[in-house]
Amino acid sequence: MPTGERTDPFRSFNFRIEIGGADAGGFSECSGLTAEGDHVDYREGTDQPLSVRKLTALRKYSNITLKRGYTVNNTLWQWYKSISLGVNDRRDVTIILRDEEGKDVMAWMAVNAWINKIEGPSFKASGNEVAIESVEIIHEGLMLEMPA
Repeated sequence: MPTGERTDPFRSFNFRIEIGGADAGGFSECSGLTAEGDHVDYREGTDQPLSVRKLTALRKYSNITLKRGYTVNNTLWQWYKSISLGVNDRRDVTIILRDEEGKDVMAWMAVNAWINKIEGPSFKASGNEVAIESVEIIHEGLMLEMPA
């Protein structure tokens, strides 16, 4: 292993999110960075040995859920409104993991994303929790990028 290469894991709380290339503000949670695929069983009648070959098939990507403390920034609501009015307003969403010094160390880019669901905060008169806004984002691909 080269000298100075990091061996301990990065902390999951230190991340930021960009939507359409612009900083999207502070988020308390991001989940759903999952990519998986199906397979197809295939066999020709003359194949030897007598076993099934596994071929790659369609790729699938989980919906991304973002949660943040409620703010007066209504960018997400405006994006949702655009989608709900039938505008094809797809954007790239980038989730960027940072180290303890605040430097970007890796990023996951969800391409052709759009808001499918947006949820305002829950209110409780006897509580003292932060009001949380939740957004579900659908996308067509997930790529891991490493900074230069």
